[in-house]
Amino acid sequence: MLLLCLKTMSNIILRPTTLVFLFFSLVLSTPPEDPIKCSNKNTSCTITNSYGVFPDRTICQASQVLYPTTEQELVSVVASATRNKTKMKVATRFSHSIPKLVCPEGQNGLLISTKYLNQVLEIDVEARTMTMDSGVTMKQLINEAANAGLALPYTPYWYGLTIGGLMGTGAHGSTLWGKGSSVHDYVVELRIVRPSGPQDGYAKVEILNEQHEDLNAAKVSLGVLGVISQITLKLEPLFKRSITYLAKDDSDLGDQVSGFGHAHEFADITWYPSQHKAIYRVDDRIPVNTSGNGHYDFIPFRPTPSLELALIRTTEDIQESTNDANGKCIGAKTTMNTLITAAYGLTNNGIIFTKYPVIGFQNHLQASGSCLDSLQDGKLTTCAWDSRVKGEFFHQTTFSISLSNVKNFIEDVQKLVQLEPKGLCGIELYNGILMRYVKASSAYLGKQEDALDFDITYYRSKDPMAPRLYEDILEEVEQLGVFKYGGLPHWGKNRNLAFEGAIKKYKNAEKFLEVKDKYDLHGLFSSTWTDQVLGLKDGVTIVKDGCALEGLCICSQDRHCNPSKGYFCRPGKVYKEARVCTHLKSK
Repeated sequence: MLLLCLKTMSNIILRPTTLVFLFFSLVLSTPPEDPIKCSNKNTSCTITNSYGVFPDRTICQASQVLYPTTEQELVSVVASATRNKTKMKVATRFSHSIPKLVCPEGQNGLLISTKYLNQVLEIDVEARTMTMDSGVTMKQLINEAANAGLALPYTPYWYGLTIGGLMGTGAHGSTLWGKGSSVHDYVVELRIVRPSGPQDGYAKVEILNEQHEDLNAAKVSLGVLGVISQITLKLEPLFKRSITYLAKDDSDLGDQVSGFGHAHEFADITWYPSQHKAIYRVDDRIPVNTSGNGHYDFIPFRPTPSLELALIRTTEDIQESTNDANGKCIGAKTTMNTLITAAYGLTNNGIIFTKYPVIGFQNHLQASGSCLDSLQDGKLTTCAWDSRVKGEFFHQTTFSISLSNVKNFIEDVQKLVQLEPKGLCGIELYNGILMRYVKASSAYLGKQEDALDFDITYYRSKDPMAPRLYEDILEEVEQLGVFKYGGLPHWGKNRNLAFEGAIKKYKNAEKFLEVKDKYDLHGLFSSTWTDQVLGLKDGVTIVKDGCALEGLCICSQDRHCNPSKGYFCRPGKVYKEARVCTHLKSK
């Protein structure tokens, strides 16, 4: 996601039919293709994300893509575009953000890819810092830090992200300890190339450190301040962790979440609401001399044969078209039980899982993504969401709710489950709701207070006018989190409606916009989409027939659903202010 959360990609997807295959097969995967495609070398280009389509199903155009390899080359690129007043956007190697943050404005825009800005430049073991190009991936960072005896303490769980990309969207791991789980809060220096006037040669390198207030804008920039060229992170000595997954009934989940997050440094919870189960990750730092060489190769992030993916997708398409809720619930239970039995991909020695706790070094446990690791061998095994094959195609809804409101949100979702016991089986096919802890951040567009992040992945039809099974339940959960409880959207995930009015939830939004005005000369790094998200233009929601089905709008009329298939706009079941597409046998 991958999403994922892309994705970042926090809790993408696997089915029982695939799980058995993965346990007993060693396969090499075909690496993802470049999200940028050009018809004439590096000109006449299009860009999308790793899922093959943005929330509004568009693919964005650009006149050209350039691949600088050094900061000096990057300065030259930005200067030339500024001189010609050409709109620019930054693209990353894997493009796992879901919204249209990488779209330049119009066909004449320029794409600047950080694909080859991918070098670790310096590791200062004594100061415990690492300086790297913005196109360095999480996997590179983790491995090279470990080789120097260092570690970044908190990261997203998916390592197919670049440092610049995950910073731009505020990506995070899970903790309430220390500075928190957001990677951007470990930045001690950042270099950003921005447009400027002729006195600076039309481009300027801003060097921001912890004493520079503008760093709070650049930490989570949505890509509108310029191109991050280099990042210096504060690291820690390499350490070990101890992980145990505990399955419990979810009846007291609302009472448990806050205390659990404070009690365990790397805690998270995976929630299966229709099955009334919560899987608590008891995860703590332990002495480095503790015996154990555990690894984490998260099962949904492993390479999957394309034939298996096609079978999985076909099965779910049939379940959707026949309203087979029982089939989804049976599959969800099998998926949960299989993942629990397999410890979600943990092994005690890199080969097999034998018992809890799993103890290992931080670099072996903090992130996964083996579906990206391969040679170009032609094998049709891929990440499950690879758009080149018939595989997973999904929506992701991800928001953070303050710890003070989390209990009430969870109880409202449980009330929905009481009313529709099978209503959330669909998300449990996608490994339920991943709940991660995040701390308040000094970043202007970072988390505003200590919160719990809810990451929800669910079926998306190839037909934008096709309603989902229990469409209304999923829409109500989304509106509960985003509107009733004021959830902050994950900038790199979500459907359009989650961003409606979101900028007003950030107390330092005006400060961010002031920095944007200073850095983004002539709005060259802005687009209609980013202006809409930042509240500078209207139109983040798109109103048309069927728009609510895709999360492009909140329905206010029946036509925003699909009356021809029996879906009409009605109030929510628990949150009466919600407006959702409800299936009615007759109007």
